[in-house]
Amino acid sequence: MRKLIMAVTGVAAAAVLGACSAGESGAPAGAAAPAGEVAPPVTTTTTVPPPTTSAPPTSSAPPTTTTTTKKKPSTTKPKPKPVEKPAAGVPCSISSGACVDLSAKKTWILRDGQVAYGPVPITAGKKGYPTPVGTFSVTSKVKNYHSRQFDAPMPNSVFFVPGIAFHTGSLSQQSHGCIHLSAKASAKYFSTLKVGDPVQVVR
Repeated sequence: MRKLIMAVTGVAAAAVLGACSAGESGAPAGAAAPAGEVAPPVTTTTTVPPPTTSAPPTSSAPPTTTTTTKKKPSTTKPKPKPVEKPAAGVPCSISSGACVDLSAKKTWILRDGQVAYGPVPITAGKKGYPTPVGTFSVTSKVKNYHSRQFDAPMPNSVFFVPGIAFHTGSLSQQSHGCIHLSAKASAKYFSTLKVGDPVQVVR
């Protein structure tokens, strides 16, 4: 019995010694490297996670430039219209239109300060029916006018005052205010004078 115990004890001691020698030959994890050996470098990789939110793109619009061009005031003055002078040799101050001289019993057609037609003889209003004196303008024209008041034809009537006109009439008898002309002269006045043309009657 005693021999058996001693044998077992010896086997156990041998096992312990074998285990210790095995531990010295293989270094356990975490032990320092033996002297004379270089430890491998330790590499650490850090991964930065991408941002969860991204800032919206910023667009910078170019500044708007407004250019205002001011027009320079014109320094060119319009040329004044030439002043037309009265026709020479006639008693009227107008430069265009019809001129009537009651004292001389004559009439003219004027254009641009020149005598365009005339003088031609006339007869005017008799006593009680004077032909008005002044500056007027042609208001209307009637080729074959017939007076209801006097029941008489008055061809080539050119009115310049209500009820008063140039027209074909007797050159020997005075009128009721109108200007009597020969048939030829009245046709000329009718075709030449326009509505709005001046008519000046002087005495």
